[in-house]
Amino acid sequence: MTPGSSASSLIYGGDAASPRSGLPVLPPLALYIHIPWCVRKCPYCDFNSHTASPVLPEEEYVDALLADLDQDLHAVYGRELSSIFFGGGTPSLFSAQALGRLLQGVEQRIPFAHDIEITLEANPGTFEQDKFVAYRKLGINRLSIGIQSFQQEKLKALGRIHNGDEAVRAAGMARQAGFDNFNLDLMHGLPDQSLDDALADLHTAIALKPTHLSWYQLTLEPNTVFWNQPPTLPEDDTLWDIQEAGQALLAEHGYAQYEVSAYAQPGRAARHNLNYWSFGDFIGIGAGAHGKLSHPDGRIVRTWKTRLPKDYLNPAKSFKAGEKALTNDEMPFEFLMNALRLTEGVESRLYPERTGLSLNSLAEGRRDAEQSGLLRVEPSRLAATERGQLFLNDLLQKFLT
Repeated sequence: MTPGSSASSLIYGGDAASPRSGLPVLPPLALYIHIPWCVRKCPYCDFNSHTASPVLPEEEYVDALLADLDQDLHAVYGRELSSIFFGGGTPSLFSAQALGRLLQGVEQRIPFAHDIEITLEANPGTFEQDKFVAYRKLGINRLSIGIQSFQQEKLKALGRIHNGDEAVRAAGMARQAGFDNFNLDLMHGLPDQSLDDALADLHTAIALKPTHLSWYQLTLEPNTVFWNQPPTLPEDDTLWDIQEAGQALLAEHGYAQYEVSAYAQPGRAARHNLNYWSFGDFIGIGAGAHGKLSHPDGRIVRTWKTRLPKDYLNPAKSFKAGEKALTNDEMPFEFLMNALRLTEGVESRLYPERTGLSLNSLAEGRRDAEQSGLLRVEPSRLAATERGQLFLNDLLQKFLT
């Protein structure tokens, strides 16, 4: 199936023997907005982020974002937005005025759910009380604060622009600004980090009483400074000890792990991310943003936008850098690489509902994964075992064709 071609009520992908049905019910719809600028590029970061100039092109970028959204409106099909996520970069570099105009423009185009979750990523070095009060008044109701560590030597090694005291103050300022729902982003496995160092960071974070914690291991990614000049990272035994002790500490304090690296108080799991991991739809706008959009005829299309801000802002260039319709052969892996990140997985019925394929298309890989002890033997759910969570890549290989 080629992008943009016509389709009947049955879609044929790579496996012509397994017709894909149309989708009578489309999945929930979310919006991801990428703001690519940050104060300084961190040496571990492989996201599409660029060092900001003294004056950001806020007005031009908001205009471009809305024009970009206009081109994806055909895929809304009357749905409302269940969540919006401002990612980056550092979205909190933008003024409340600019974000307000953007949100107003989005709502004029797509209705908001009455309980919509709107998340803004922010770094402690960009916190200004008045600005965050204004963000809250716009309807932004969740923050994700990029702490990474509270220890000065670790923050310096990571190239962060804030210190530990600023990180602590940021959580307090978020609450004072009216945010009763916020995430703290923490890393472990940092350069020369000991078990005690990692647990000290977690204790400090827990004391700030966030509703959600993202706690994940530092990895060295290609095209980063750390990839070319790798720091000294903890040994595997230390990393394992950190993981086990950290998970126990978080559970003890009421943070349930619901995804590989996400922990939340009851009822506070990130709805935007839950939609992503359960193969929901999301429009992606902004430089380098990705999207995933389903159509009633059964087509499921992944999109990606122009990466460089200067190209994205150039009226002579297209916002869309490319798109790809998923084939039947790709569907099991695409669905499960998201769903199996959730510690409880998803209900089995979600697979045919979101893909248009029968559960039989998973049968061979499912049987192999269950026999290998990687997938739960539970007909009504698709969920990894504890071992499967540890060896997720091995589990997903069972569903590659």
